[in-house]
Amino acid sequence: MAKVLMITGDFVEDYENMVPYQALIAMGHEVHAVCPDKVAGDTISTSVHDFEGDQTYTEKRGHNFALNANFNDVQETEYDALYIPGGRSPEYLRLNKDVVRLVRAFFESNKPVASICHGIQLLTASGVVEGRKLTAYPACKPEIDLARGEYAEIALDDAITDGNLVTAPAWPAHPEMLKQFVALF
Repeated sequence: MAKVLMITGDFVEDYENMVPYQALIAMGHEVHAVCPDKVAGDTISTSVHDFEGDQTYTEKRGHNFALNANFNDVQETEYDALYIPGGRSPEYLRLNKDVVRLVRAFFESNKPVASICHGIQLLTASGVVEGRKLTAYPACKPEIDLARGEYAEIALDDAITDGNLVTAPAWPAHPEMLKQFVALF
């Protein structure tokens, strides 16, 4: 079974954080959820983003999610794969040089990486999307274009794999994203 690192933070999308975390554990994988400046046992606040017919998603307060590992102790060499959930946390996590360094290390080692929705913001900030075909929440398309990636317009419940990278547009894609991600293990 794989040992998976999940980089997360306050106001991560609740479903994109909790569902893959629990699903990977249910499959027998070990998942360490970490956040810079927090330690195991600390909690992060989540948000629920929903598609209710507006021009964009709506946002509501989600649950508290307990971290189970310390960010400062993380070494890429101890993990088999990386998972990056979306929501609002990637927009500030990408400003952390240690997060960017860690994301790059997974790509330099060619380990499986999955990113959903706004998680792509960590990838574009880390400089690892150039020349790759990938997807994200449609509002992130300009970032992918600026980072010289090829944005794939796919259904909200679909995912795409390019080499070691699996990307999906939003939480309705969990089944397809997880199927493709685990196949890379």
